[in-house]
Amino acid sequence: MRKGSVKEVLSKIKYDPNEDEADYYVVIEHRGSYGGVKRIPVKEIELGHGYFFLGETQIPYHRILKVVRRNGRVIWETRKRTNL
Repeated sequence: MRKGSVKEVLSKIKYDPNEDEADYYVVIEHRGSYGGVKRIPVKEIELGHGYFFLGETQIPYHRILKVVRRNGRVIWETRKRTNL
């Protein structure tokens, strides 16, 4: 499941012509939302160095808990212990 950094996984999803970024979403730590997590479709983010962007908002990669395919299969997950 966990192969490489989260940025490498997201880069493959966004730039590999064999992948459809609309099939994926990320789960991030988000203190202001219900349950402390938020789901964001990969097609809505732009990749940067150390951060990804959701519109004007910078979100650090270390806040990503999971990258999940639309069918529920976890593609990448942080090594942090979570109950998500």
